Amino acid sequence: MADETATVETPKNEMPTPKIRYDWYQTETHVFISILAKNSEHVKVATTETTLSVSAKLPNGSEYSLEIDLAHHIVPDQSSHKVLASKIEVKLKKRDGHRWLELEGDARAENPIQRIPDAILQAGNQPPKYPSSSKKARDWDKVEKEIEKQEAEEKPESEAALNELFQKIYGSGSDEVRRAMNKSFQESGGTVLSTNWNEVGQGQVDRKPPEGMEWKTWDS
Repeated sequence: MADETATVETPKNEMPTPKIRYDWYQTETHVFISILAKNSEHVKVATTETTLSVSAKLPNGSEYSLEIDLAHHIVPDQSSHKVLASKIEVKLKKRDGHRWLELEGDARAENPIQRIPDAILQAGNQPPKYPSSSKKARDWDKVEKEIEKQEAEEKPESEAALNELFQKIYGSGSDEVRRAMNKSFQESGGTVLSTNWNEVGQGQVDRKPPEGMEWKTWDS
């Protein structure tokens, strides 16, 4: 924030009016200027891309005037001001997003390199197609899809493969095969799975836990 002063034109034969201070601060998108002129009337604010002009009538009848050549470009159509009892507040919309080191300067001589091209800003909002360290461009979205396809085509192993085999047998088997599989699996507590209905249909299927293990119920 900076404190500045502006000239006040005082009519002849009147006591000089103290100079009016103004402060300014900024955000990423705007510059705010607070002119500490109390109870101002007939306030007029005019802006161009590089200038700010403020005029007002003070309570003692004198005219206040502030003319600033801005250090950077603004967007006049998106700038505004409001008059309060304690001050005049001007809100200037930055044309570019960079930080202002000074309020006053010559924006017309501004180095064009300081402004980031729109094409670069738009590219920054898109996911990169390849790592910055890679010298060869690769479409990583396509690579990811190829990996997913390969994983889907890979044959499952161990337990997954066994389950898939049982599903195929059950799906293509006869009614007797399905009854045998259901009965043996349920009565054995999942320890036996048989497709032989002639054997399974003769009676209760005993539990046969893996070697070295003992069958127990949840409440035992």
